[in-house]
Amino acid sequence: MSAVMNEDAEHGRGRQADERKGEVAEERAKRRTDEPEEMKRTEERQEEERQEEERQETEEREETEEARQWRRRLAAWRGADRRLSWTSAEATLGQRLAELAADAGTVHDLDETVDIYGNEDGVVGELERRVATLLGFPAAVFFPTGTMAQQVALRCWAGRTGNPVVALHPLAHPEVHERGALGTVSGLRTVHPTDAARLPTADEVRGLEEPFGTLMLELPLRDAGCLLPTWDELEEVVEAARERDALVHFDGARLWECTSHFGRDLKEIAGLADSVYVSFYKSLGGLSGAALVGPESFVEEARAWRHRYGGNVFQQYPAALSALLGLERELPRLPAYVAHAAVVAEALREGFEAAAVPWFRVHPEVPHTHEFQVWLPYAPEVLTEAAVRQAEETGVVLFRRWSAGSPGGAPGVAFTEVGVTAPGLEWTADDVKGAVVTFMEFVLRGGRG
Repeated sequence: MSAVMNEDAEHGRGRQADERKGEVAEERAKRRTDEPEEMKRTEERQEEERQEEERQETEEREETEEARQWRRRLAAWRGADRRLSWTSAEATLGQRLAELAADAGTVHDLDETVDIYGNEDGVVGELERRVATLLGFPAAVFFPTGTMAQQVALRCWAGRTGNPVVALHPLAHPEVHERGALGTVSGLRTVHPTDAARLPTADEVRGLEEPFGTLMLELPLRDAGCLLPTWDELEEVVEAARERDALVHFDGARLWECTSHFGRDLKEIAGLADSVYVSFYKSLGGLSGAALVGPESFVEEARAWRHRYGGNVFQQYPAALSALLGLERELPRLPAYVAHAAVVAEALREGFEAAAVPWFRVHPEVPHTHEFQVWLPYAPEVLTEAAVRQAEETGVVLFRRWSAGSPGGAPGVAFTEVGVTAPGLEWTADDVKGAVVTFMEFVLRGGRG
């Protein structure tokens, strides 16, 4: 019996050994099967990591190159002897602060205390009263940015009309430069009376298929070449909006420049609208900031929304002081800039003709403000390089950075914006023509290179 039991135990141990051998064999077979898949997954992960590293390196190189090019352009502009216009980027931080400290006392009593949240009896309150008076409205409110001011204005009017639809041009600032904020932040919806590269006509406003609460007009329409309608056309468009029971808001970031074209003062122009936004760094050379003008109840509501949007900044006296300086010094000079821009535009055309450029466009032919566009049939990088080299090698800044045309436009065409400010008043027509000929020499030299 003991022998039988021993034999059974031996058989049991044998079976267990066989089972273990089978399990080991299966495990080995499984590993042989899984190893290629695991290796494949590992290789895929490694390839993804490699591609991600390459992408990041490319982005870093591009950012570094763009930063390098920006520093180069800035150095060329700062080192130039002549320029058609001055931009704030050309000044150093120390220069801007020194200028503000030296000049601010001419427009405000610097023995007063600093503003606290834009208190009415401080420098911000003074700026608001000054702007309201200039534009002929009972009240104004200061904003840190024009984007915020404009969104608040349109939101307030939508609440009062009960209609969240805003009619505006597809090239208007909120549609192109604000990342869809009207819809995303304020819940508004936009419609376009026209897609032509000009402000809408009265018939186009009347012909909109759906009701809208507010018509917003950008004066001038910057991305179309700083274009303006005639005075009669503007009055007709405003009247067409009134016929549709809509309110009218002016995006007047550059409204300061419009008096020469319309032949009207600021009060008469602004008086066509229910509210107007103006900028202090565009046209006037301030540090930053904007103002919104309108009826007193509207402005008080706008103050509440400014707080909700995070725009009730603790102290804003540097921006307010620079804005007062702009109103005091730059505003009276703007008509002279506009008049000389017409001289410069004509001289540019003559210069391109003298340089035998096969195609070009100065748009509009007679500038409506002191800013306009120039178009040429070359790649933007070629034209930008030529502009930088002209500044570096001759000390003349005729053009600055060039950009490609619209995605749906003709390929191989680029444009730049030209502005005429105080430095440009020293340029004669012959100066401009000579600079154009030199610029085109740099363009052709770069094109061959």
